[in-house]
Parts: sequence; structure tokens; C-alpha cells
Amino acid sequence: MLPAEEEKSLPLPERWPRASKFALSACAAAVAELVTFPLDLTKTRLQVQGEAAVHRSGAVAGQPVPYRGMLRTAAGIVQEEGLLKLWQGATPAIYRHIVYSGVRMVAYEHLRDSVLGRTEDESFPFWKAVVGGMSAGAIGQFFASPTDLVKVQMQMEGKRKLEGKPLRFRGVHHAFMKILSEGGIRGLWAGWVPNVQRAALVNMGDLTTYDSVKHFLLLNTPLVDNSVTHSVASACSGLVAAVLGTPADVVKTRIMNQPRDNQGRGLLYKSSMDCLIQTVQGEGFMSLYKGFTPTWMRMQL
Repeated sequence: MLPAEEEKSLPLPERWPRASKFALSACAAAVAELVTFPLDLTKTRLQVQGEAAVHRSGAVAGQPVPYRGMLRTAAGIVQEEGLLKLWQGATPAIYRHIVYSGVRMVAYEHLRDSVLGRTEDESFPFWKAVVGGMSAGAIGQFFASPTDLVKVQMQMEGKRKLEGKPLRFRGVHHAFMKILSEGGIRGLWAGWVPNVQRAALVNMGDLTTYDSVKHFLLLNTPLVDNSVTHSVASACSGLVAAVLGTPADVVKTRIMNQPRDNQGRGLLYKSSMDCLIQTVQGEGFMSLYKGFTPTWMRMQL
């Protein structure tokens, strides 16, 4: 049999290993996104509750809305907007996972094989895995940032309708086109700095904590390498990742959701640092952890 015929007879995963891995990871990510998306939407709504800059600008009349918490916020969305609104913005979220997962996978394999390199015995040191994971996550998030922008803005459409404000978009395609027409290519990457920071911090916290906790448990407790050890290490790594990443996520959400002028420039915050300062000064340090609970829960699922 000729080499070309032999190659054609191989299963698709062997003929196209990276493409097959990408397709499988994208499908798995899409299913996971749909299942856990109500937590993400609830998190986004929590992160903009009581936003001090909005009330200082006069964009919202009356007293600030009290912080309602995760369960009351989710129940309020169902009661005021309908059950299906818990999935508003799910389409760009799936797009985001496809872009992020694909770019991160390719970037990590390139960094591992061509930039950082393996040792002589073909092993990959832990510190290189952390650096590669952080870098690949940041690169993937940068390319996926426009889909995050559309997702956040679509997640807030139901709240805008309740406040009597006009809806910004008719759908996902219209959202991309409108943002592009108002702010240009640069407008699609609004909020990319805290977005990339969040991805790098989450990957760092996840990778370092999981491995450290797992080794600690195996060395200092009667636990063996089984599902219980994995679950405990996973819960701890998710907790640390949420602690590290939530402040950047709050800043990202507020920058992406802020009103903009006809040129696509933000009306509330000049930069991510300005948003961070205004948030802490106006609402206190702990406001940077709004939406922490659904963020951590989502990382465990």
C-alpha cells in the first residue's frame, strides 16, 4: 500500500491530531459553557451592581440598587426577565470558548516544544508548565477578547430593558458590526488588558495550586492518588484562581459594559487602572470581589 493510501486509511484523530483535539475540546467547552452559563450571567450582573461611577455620572436616577447576592440576583432575573434570559449572551460565549481553547492549545504546544523546550529526558519541568500555561492563556484570551466584549454587553441587555433604556443590539452579528462601526478594530478590544491579566492569573493560580495541594496531600495525609485527592486539589486550585482573577474580572466587566460616545470611547473610565481606582474609592476594596461565589462555583463544574 502506498504511503498516501496508508495515511487515508488511518482514523481521523491520527491523520489530523491537532485538528481533532481542537474539535473535541471546542465541543466539550461548548457543552460546559451552556450548562454553567447562568452562573456566568449572574456573576456579570453582580459585578456591575452598585457601580459608583454610574451614579456619579447621573446615568441612573435614584438611590443605588442594594447588593442582592447570587441567589437573589438569579431569582430576580428569572422573575423579572424570564427563565431563558439566564442564557442571554450564550452564543458569543461559545464563540469565545472556541477561539480561546483553540489558540491556547496551539500556543501552549508551540511554547512547550519550540520556545521553552523539554529537558534531555523529554520531561517538562513544572515551572515551564506554569510559564507556558500563563502565556498561552493570555494569548488565547487576547484573541478571544472581542467575543467577551459582545457577551458582556448582551448579558446586560435585560437589565437595560428593565431600566427603560433602549436595547443596544438585535443579535450577535449586529453587536459585532455596531461595535466595529463605532469604535473600529480597536473598539472590539475594549477591556482587553484586564481580560488578559485575568486569564494569566487564573491559569497561574490553577496550575500552581493544584499540583502543590495534590503533592501535599499525598505526602502528609493518608490519601492516595484517587478521585478524592483530585477533587480536593481541584477545589483548592479553583478557590485560589478565583481569588486571583476576580478583581481583574470585575474591572474587565465594567470597562466592557460602560456607555460609549459615537467614537467608541468610554464615558466612565479612561483605563483599567482608572476603573480600579474609582471602584475601590467609591465602593471599597471588597467590591473587587463582587461575583466571587458564582465565579468559584463555575470553576468547580
